[in-house]
Amino acid sequence: MIYKTLKIDAGSCPGADPDYQPTLTLYLPDNTREIDENRRRPTVVVLPGGGYGFRSRREAEPIALKFLAEDCNAAILEYSVAPAVFPEAILETAKAVALLRENAEEWHVNPEKIAVCGFSAGGHLAASYGTLWNRDFVKNHFGYTDEHKPNGMILCYPVITSGKRTHGGSIDNLLGEKRNDPDLLELVSCEKQVTEDTPRAFIWHTFDDGAVPIQNSLLMASALAEQNINTELHIFPHAPHGSSLANETVYGHYDGSFDECQVWIDMAVRVPGMDRHGGSLAEKHLNVFRPTNTQ
Repeated sequence: MIYKTLKIDAGSCPGADPDYQPTLTLYLPDNTREIDENRRRPTVVVLPGGGYGFRSRREAEPIALKFLAEDCNAAILEYSVAPAVFPEAILETAKAVALLRENAEEWHVNPEKIAVCGFSAGGHLAASYGTLWNRDFVKNHFGYTDEHKPNGMILCYPVITSGKRTHGGSIDNLLGEKRNDPDLLELVSCEKQVTEDTPRAFIWHTFDDGAVPIQNSLLMASALAEQNINTELHIFPHAPHGSSLANETVYGHYDGSFDECQVWIDMAVRVPGMDRHGGSLAEKHLNVFRPTNTQ
């Protein structure tokens, strides 16, 4: 397995924190002739939550290891948070995705199956990136065309809106001194930025989330549906905000009261079954890349 941490240089940006170095930690399984020496895997860029004030550990390596166990590549982006402000974290995400695609052959990455997976404020970053990746302020910053394009979004109890149902602390940290700028507030309200170029999504939330209201996921799913973008949405009845894998791995004293949420990652990763031609187990793939159902 390739395991290493790389520095992410997003270049000069007014929103950057000069005292922080963002990094991308790679978890990339080896290929072998015994199984498939030419395998190209779906790859997940993990974006931990933390209200744009810190990056949660329970939404970082435990998530990467779970995807790794499902034969996906994983990469954790330790993106900039306050005092860094918008759009620094988006530019760092763009750099990370482009880096994965540029090294696709060496790292066994399927360049058509790169997803961003974010939790809470990290979910806002994933959704912001999914809706803003092709805007001029991102593309022109690096001179990109589409090498930084995300192919899917996995949004876990995400902050989405800057409106009535927002998580105020996340938006305040994201915008800093410009937290009341109406144009910026509009731009970072993800449900208002969905276009036909936004990638498909897998979204999950809990009904009684006490920090980020469920309406955030509902607003995003509705906006995606308006653009006819294939979306899968799951609402679980109960779990505290930040539940991550909802098991003992991420909770020191877990009482089992929200076990039902554990299936989200199984639903996000699908196994298509047995390959009738070769007789071997078909490649596991992220559900955000499944074929679109047609009538």
